[in-house]
Amino acid sequence: MGIQDIIEGKKQWRAHLARVKALPPDYEIVYKEIQKYLFKVGPTDLTEGNLLSGIVDFFEEGVAAGKGVIELIGPDVAAFCDDLIKDSRTYAEIYQESVAKKE
Repeated sequence: MGIQDIIEGKKQWRAHLARVKALPPDYEIVYKEIQKYLFKVGPTDLTEGNLLSGIVDFFEEGVAAGKGVIELIGPDVAAFCDDLIKDSRTYAEIYQESVAKKE
């Protein structure tokens, strides 16, 4: 990864954060909780950037439709996140597999 890639990545991340900040406050709060959860659980494809930007797209559509964030995702943020990443490998799973191999 060259310096240009790093600079471009930072520009994209800043643009992403600007989109998040443009959301209504309740959407922004829920987005940050989703982000925190996903960073903790660690789906391996999170670094590709498609998942988080897809959530912002989904939220922007919800705002445009006049829906509340809970109406979109339901009352349980963790369940919503788990459903999003159900087909993704997580770092936790990779770790569990490596521990199981050592035994």
